[in-house]
Amino acid sequence: MSHLNPEPEVQMLLGLRQPPIAIGFLQSVPAGLPRWDGPALAAGCGFWPQAAAGRSFYTLASDHFNCAVGCHTHRLELSPERAGELGQAIGLMTECGYLAPEEVAGIPVLASTPRAVAYGPADNPGFAPDVILIAAQPAQAMLLYEAALQAGAGNPLTNALGRPACAVLPLTVASGTASASFGCKGNRVNSDLPDSEMYLSIPAAKWPAVKLALAAKLAANATMGHYYIEKRAAVAAA
Repeated sequence: MSHLNPEPEVQMLLGLRQPPIAIGFLQSVPAGLPRWDGPALAAGCGFWPQAAAGRSFYTLASDHFNCAVGCHTHRLELSPERAGELGQAIGLMTECGYLAPEEVAGIPVLASTPRAVAYGPADNPGFAPDVILIAAQPAQAMLLYEAALQAGAGNPLTNALGRPACAVLPLTVASGTASASFGCKGNRVNSDLPDSEMYLSIPAAKWPAVKLALAAKLAANATMGHYYIEKRAAVAAA
């Protein structure tokens, strides 16, 4: 497994807990990239913190079989002996009130089945990614969203969703614009996402432009912050 040093630029600018990661839905096994050789994980989103730690690797469908819902969003076919697990998972979710049956059809799913799913640090992944995923606090996500708008990577009415968190990836691929996810309970358990954070997902092709726009948005928000502080003080003193 490849261990790369992630570029700290965006992480340092925003004060992110961990660096952005790259995810690729590939039609062939990437040459020169090692396959995941760690332990079996309970969900595919468990690979996300591995990429944030600087590891670059690819996975095959069987590496995702422990999460039937994640396999569904990634259009990965479960093995015959495990084919019933998606129905079982959805049954549990609907029975306990976690998910309404009518919501299932609206869950975003990749348009085609990838041969491999690759993960790595965003600024040096070792493969051609489709999506850049950032775990951020709301104020950090706000700045990324504004940068995405300026870079032509966002929509004023940005797509946002919750469970399952991994559905934000096919949503971003399909829409070609930045999407937000509030995460889901399974993701927060399996990726150790703090309660204070959410996700912003950006098309990889537009990530360079978003990074270029970010510094200007930070400066603009600093200017407006000073303005609002002074105005609030003036109003309070009047």
